[in-house]
Formats: sequence, C-alpha cells, structure tokens
Amino acid sequence: MDSLYQVLKLWHIFSFVFMSVPLFNLIVVNERALLGAKFIYGTDTYMENIIRHGATRCYVFQISVFLSGILLLIFGHWGINALWTNYFLLAKTIILFTLMGLLSFVHFHLQPKIDSFFKDFTPETNVPDNFLASVKPYRVLRKRLATICLFLVLTTIVLGIQVYRPFSLSLNLALMGCVALFVWRVNKTLILFGWL
Repeated sequence: MDSLYQVLKLWHIFSFVFMSVPLFNLIVVNERALLGAKFIYGTDTYMENIIRHGATRCYVFQISVFLSGILLLIFGHWGINALWTNYFLLAKTIILFTLMGLLSFVHFHLQPKIDSFFKDFTPETNVPDNFLASVKPYRVLRKRLATICLFLVLTTIVLGIQVYRPFSLSLNLALMGCVALFVWRVNKTLILFGWL
C-alpha cells in the first residue's frame, strides 16, 4: 500500500508540473510580439494552434491532479474528510476548480471568437493592415487569463508543500510576493534566462 501511495504522490506532482501550460503560452505570445503588429499567416496560425491544442492537454493534467489527489486522500492516512478539515487541501481544491473554470471560459468562449477571425484565411489571403488590431482585445484578455492561471498554479504549489506542515505567515507572504513578481515578469517580458 505504501508503494501505491508513493506512486500516486508522484503522479500528482508530475500532473501539477505539466499544468505549466499558461507559462509556455505566455512565452509564445511574448515571442510573437517581437515580430510586430503585422499579421503573418504561418506564425499567427501556428501560435493559435499551439494555444488551442494546449487546452486539451491542460484538461488532462487537471483531471489527473484531481483524481490523484482524491486517491491520495483515500489511500493515505487522512481520508476524504481531510478536504474539509485541512485548509490547504480545501484551498488547493477550490483553486483547481477555478483553473478548470477559467480554462473552460477560454477554450469554449474566448478561443472560438479568436478562431472566427482566422477561419477564412489562407496563406494567399490579402489581410488588412489593421487586422491584428481587431483581434487584439481578445488576445489581451486571453493573455490576462493565462497570467491569472499561472499565478493560481504557482499558488497551489506553494500551498501544496504546506499540506503536512504550514509555513510561517512571513514566509508565505514572501513566497506569494515572489510568485506574483515572477508571474508579472512572465506577462511583461520574454524571461530569456528563466528565473532571471
């Protein structure tokens, strides 16, 4: 039983690591911005495909996190009631469902609006110079939501390492400040050198 618990824990951690889709979507969007405001068929459609298909992957990882988390409670020493007695577990669960909701909004509502702008284009299509300006509000909203999702994913990791033993308030505040600073940097810059 102990081996099963350790495998479940590893599956849970790996699933959370793979939920880093918002980080890489923000990197892709910032890389695209370097090419300017003119529509480039191959680049823009490639970027939209990466972001659109990332949603399915993210759903799989979110469901994996949820299932492995429930199984960890069932096969661990806490039991399912720990969801209501351990505030860190409860917060992680609420954040996970919030992430699922945000992803669903982007995938089922926002992304189809963005895709509608591109649906009739081919590499030979003459696109007006101001085309990207009409798509920009939707892309900006999607970028903001990806930034929020990244903040929530990193916050959940900070909370997750405190399930067994909470950190001090000052350490939590410092960690959340670091998370917020990193997320802000990812939103605004290319983070060419990772953390730096």
